[in-house]
Amino acid sequence: METVADYFGCLVFNDEAMRERLPKDIYKSLMKTISRGKDIDINVANSVANAMKTWAVEKGCTHFTHWFQPMTGITAEKHDSFITPVEGGRVLLEFSGKELVKGEPDASSFPNGGIRATFEARGYTAWDPTSYAFIKDDTLYIPTAFCSYTGESLDKKTPLLRSMEAVSAEALKIVHLFGKTDVKSIRTTVGPEQEYFLIDKDDYAKRKDLIYTGRTLIGARAPKGQEMEDHYFGSIKTRVAAYMRDLDKELWKLGINSKTRHNEVAPCQHELAPVFASTNIAVDHNQLTMELMKKVAERHNFACLLHEKPFAGVNGSGKHNNWSLSTDTGSNLLEPGESPMDNAQFLIFLVAVIKATDEYQDLMRCSCASAGNDHRLGASEAPPAIVSMFLGDELTEVLEAIAGERAVSGKGKTSMELGVHVLPKFPKDSTDRNRTSPFAFTGNKFEFRMVGSSFSCAGPNIIINTIVAKSLRSFYEELKDAKDLNAAVAKLVRETYKKHKRIIFNGNNYSDEWVKEAEKRGLLNLRSTPDALDTYISDKNIALFKEFGIFSPVEVHSRYEILNEEYSKTVNIEALTLIDMITRQVIPACSRYSAKLAEGINAKKIAVPGIDCSYEESLVQKITSLINSLAAKSSELERVTKEASKLVGSARAHYTRNSVIPYLDSIRKDADELELLVDSKAWPFPTYGDMLFYVK
Repeated sequence: METVADYFGCLVFNDEAMRERLPKDIYKSLMKTISRGKDIDINVANSVANAMKTWAVEKGCTHFTHWFQPMTGITAEKHDSFITPVEGGRVLLEFSGKELVKGEPDASSFPNGGIRATFEARGYTAWDPTSYAFIKDDTLYIPTAFCSYTGESLDKKTPLLRSMEAVSAEALKIVHLFGKTDVKSIRTTVGPEQEYFLIDKDDYAKRKDLIYTGRTLIGARAPKGQEMEDHYFGSIKTRVAAYMRDLDKELWKLGINSKTRHNEVAPCQHELAPVFASTNIAVDHNQLTMELMKKVAERHNFACLLHEKPFAGVNGSGKHNNWSLSTDTGSNLLEPGESPMDNAQFLIFLVAVIKATDEYQDLMRCSCASAGNDHRLGASEAPPAIVSMFLGDELTEVLEAIAGERAVSGKGKTSMELGVHVLPKFPKDSTDRNRTSPFAFTGNKFEFRMVGSSFSCAGPNIIINTIVAKSLRSFYEELKDAKDLNAAVAKLVRETYKKHKRIIFNGNNYSDEWVKEAEKRGLLNLRSTPDALDTYISDKNIALFKEFGIFSPVEVHSRYEILNEEYSKTVNIEALTLIDMITRQVIPACSRYSAKLAEGINAKKIAVPGIDCSYEESLVQKITSLINSLAAKSSELERVTKEASKLVGSARAHYTRNSVIPYLDSIRKDADELELLVDSKAWPFPTYGDMLFYVK
C-alpha cells in the first residue's frame, strides 16, 4: 500500500533529486550559491539544466515555464517545449543553462505603475535557485524573479528576496555580538494559515457576483448564521473530507507540508495550515496552495472562495502569517533560551520587533490593504485597522520590570536568569493567544492576523523583514562598541520598550474602548485602503526601502500606483456587476412577482367582494417602492462609476471609497429587504441558506 512517504515531493526537483543527479562538484557549487547568495556559474547552470530536463522528461514533461509572481497578486507562466528541430524532420529534447537562468516574457501588459509603457515590452525572468523547481500538468515549473528591461522589479519575489537578505545580514551582526560566531546565516520562516469557503459549484454558477467579484454583492442573512458556533472544529462533512484528502495528496506531491485541516467558524468555511518553511518557499507554496484549492474543488463539484468577505453577516477569511527568525544552526531567535545570554539575545530581538511595528504601523497596514480586506478588518472576526501588538501579561510584566529596573518573579513557572542584575527572571512560553490582535506574539513567533485570505503573503513579509532589519541595524550601532555588553543590552531593552510601549495592547481589540484608547496613544487608524496607501509614499518609508535596497523610489511609486488602481478597478467591477444583477435579474423577477401578486388580489376581490387584502396590497406597495428605489440608486451608481473613471491614481481610489461604495451598500440593503419579501421561488439567485447549509 502506497504511503505519504512514498510520494511526498515526487514532483519536486528537490535536494534529494539534485544529490542523485548532479555531479558532486556541481551540487556543492549550487549549494554555495543558494546558502551564500553568490552568482551562479554558467557551467553549473548548464549541468543543472540538463539534469532538471532529464528528470522532468522521465516524468512525462514536454514543456517548461519560468513561473513568476507579477503585481497581479497571482502567478504567471509562459510555456516553451523542450524540442529543438534537427535535420530529417526530427527533434531533440534540449534545455540549456541559458534557458534555465533567464526568460523573456512581456513586461508591459502586467501591472507596472508606469515603469513600462505599452510599446516597451521587454522584460526578464531570472531563475531563483533557492526555491525548488517542480512539475505541474506535465510542465516543468521554474520559480523565477521578474524585472523590466531597465532593471526595475515588476514582481513580488524580487523584493521579498531582498528583504530576506537584509534582515539576515542585520540579525547576523547582532547574533555575532552575543558570541554565536558559528552562525553563518539567518532566515525568516513563515507558516501561512489559509482560510477558505467551499460551496456547491452549481450555486456558484448562478451568481454573477461570485463569478466576477468573488463575493456576494447582495444576499439576505439566513435564519441561522454562525451564532451557535457548531461549525467551528466540528465534524467534517463527507464531501468536504474527500476534497481535503484529495487536496492534501496534491500538495504533498509538490512537497508542500500541509499539516492541519479543520472547519472554521462560519458555515462552509475551513482552514488549512502548513508546517513552517523558509519565507521564500512558504510564499511559493501558498501561491500553489491557493491555485490547487480551486482546481481540486472543481473535481468535487465545489467552488472554492478565497475572497476576504464572500458572505455578509458571517466571518470572512484571513491568512494568518506566522513569522519568525531562525539561525542556520537551528536556533529560533524569538524563543527564550537556556542561558542568560540567550535570554538577553531574545529580548533584543523582541524589542526590535516592537520598535519596528510602532515606527512603521502605516506600512504594516498597507501590506494588508485591499478592497476585499476592507470588508473584513474591524469586523467581528478580524483585527481592526489599528495596528497593535499582543505580548501577553507575563511577558509585558517582564518588560515593565526592565523599564522600571526592578525584579519580577517567575510566579512558580519555569524561568531563566538573564545574567544582568537589572533584568528579571523570564517565564518561558507562558502567553495565551489573542485572536483579536493584529500582531500577536505566540511563544516563538509573531502571528500577523490582518493579512487577507486572497493575498500573496510576499507583501506582508517584505514589510516585516525590512522594518525589523531597520531596528536591528540601529541596535547594532548602539551595541557594537559597548564595553559592558550586558549593561548596554539592559539599557537598550529598557529605553526601547519605554519609547514604543504604546503599540502593545493585550486586551480586546474589537472593543470601542480600544479605538478611543488607541487614539489617545497616537496610534494610526487607517480605516480604508486609500487612507492606508497615502502613507506608503511618505519620505520616511521611501527612505527605508532605499536604505536596504528593497525598492528604489521609482519602484515605491509604481507600487503605490498599482495598488490604488487595483482598488479602484476592483470596486468598479463590483459596481458594474451589481448594476447588471439589479437591472437584469432582481427588478424583472420582483416586478413579475408583484404583478402576479396584484393579479391574485384582483381575482380575490372579484371572487369575494369586500374581502380584506390589505396585507397583500401593502406587500405589493413595499415591493414596488423598493423596486423604484433600486432603479434610482442603480442609476446613481452608474453615474458615480462613470465619474470615477475620469480620475486616476489616489484621487480615483478616494472618490471610489467615498462615492461609489456607499451606493453599493445602499443598494444591497434594498435588495436584501426585497429578498425577504418575495416568494423564494421567484428570487433569481441561490440564497445564503441555499449556499451555506446544503453542502453534505
